[in-house]
Amino acid sequence: MNNSDISSTTREKHRWPDAQGRYGRYGGKYVPETLMYALDELEAAYRETAEDDAFQTQLADYQRHYVGRPTPLYSAKRLTEYLGGANVYFKREDLAHTGAHKINNALGQCLLAKRMGKPRVIAETGAGQHGVATATAAALLGLDCEIYMGSEDMERQRLNVFRMRLMGAKVVAVDSGSRTLKDAINEALRDWAANVERTHYVLGTVHGPHPFPMICRDFQAIIGRETRAQLFEAEGRLPDMMIACVGGGSNAIGLFFDFLGDESVRMIGVEAGGTKIAPGMHAARFSGGSLGMLQGAVSYVLQDESGLIGDTHSVSAGLDYASVGPEHAYCFEHKRIEYTSASDQEALDAFQLCGRLEGIIPALESAHAVAEVIKRAPDMAATDIIVMNMSGRGDKDVQHAARFIAPGEDS
Repeated sequence: MNNSDISSTTREKHRWPDAQGRYGRYGGKYVPETLMYALDELEAAYRETAEDDAFQTQLADYQRHYVGRPTPLYSAKRLTEYLGGANVYFKREDLAHTGAHKINNALGQCLLAKRMGKPRVIAETGAGQHGVATATAAALLGLDCEIYMGSEDMERQRLNVFRMRLMGAKVVAVDSGSRTLKDAINEALRDWAANVERTHYVLGTVHGPHPFPMICRDFQAIIGRETRAQLFEAEGRLPDMMIACVGGGSNAIGLFFDFLGDESVRMIGVEAGGTKIAPGMHAARFSGGSLGMLQGAVSYVLQDESGLIGDTHSVSAGLDYASVGPEHAYCFEHKRIEYTSASDQEALDAFQLCGRLEGIIPALESAHAVAEVIKRAPDMAATDIIVMNMSGRGDKDVQHAARFIAPGEDS
């Protein structure tokens, strides 16, 4: 499939993944035999919900009255004036309940768990926002909840660990490997394999074995659908450019998905550039990765010549992951989405600038996208429009960021 095929795909019904869960040569499902039944059961239950008015009505009701959707599309006038060039809008997912886009997917999957008669949910988390979102949805729906989190990330995200525990979730520290997101996913998959009859794994991003990338994408696609309607109301047209940070890739594909068929809209995904693009010092899969398989799916992976998964680094726990969702890999190969990276320092500078100019402290993940706006906007026309996904708020990051910057310090 070439780029013209992607553009001709309707927003209402995507052609991919195919029946095997593949996006071209990416995706698929590579899991132990014990999990194949669970994945087939999950896909069947999910597809049934598309025809189930009661499920869709319940989900829409929670999205509106509990999550707080639609989230605003905000014109960042002071940042626009400061940068010159394009008009900048933020899609304010930071204003969704729990403070990030993660609740969109967690709520949908917890409702699926109830539908399948699973009384227990588990999840992995890096920055803690998916863990918080899953704990929140589990509390709302009366499900037992256990969250796996790397001990390194627990240290960086103490506030979110406390929030999860306040909502009744058990938070399990993972001390193996790099003690970050990759290792938390490994432990969650082991738990699921051992307890599959009564447990649903709420995978938090558009990665992993099929149907998780598809399910998470579809629950997050509400971001782009709202953005389209809101921008037409505000400006009467499509944006010229859309920007989002990319860890596993759920907030980005959530924003981009409804616009994939609109060739005039440029899309920029921003990975974690860390301290430099060198082994072990970044998490920019499209800059330093290669085709490989990690945690159930084929995609771009940071690995050595023998296929051993490489170390990663990012100031942001949520972007510190060795692979990326297969749909992103597909869009990269077919040049529908451009991918770049922002360094730790660029993200920290953007973190401060956004706070000072707009009174909005972005999550460090989102700050990588702000950094790209800072680079792109000045070279664009004053009539151009950039929409950036403010995927999360920075409350969770202020303690960690304070190790590198001080309030009042010049950027």
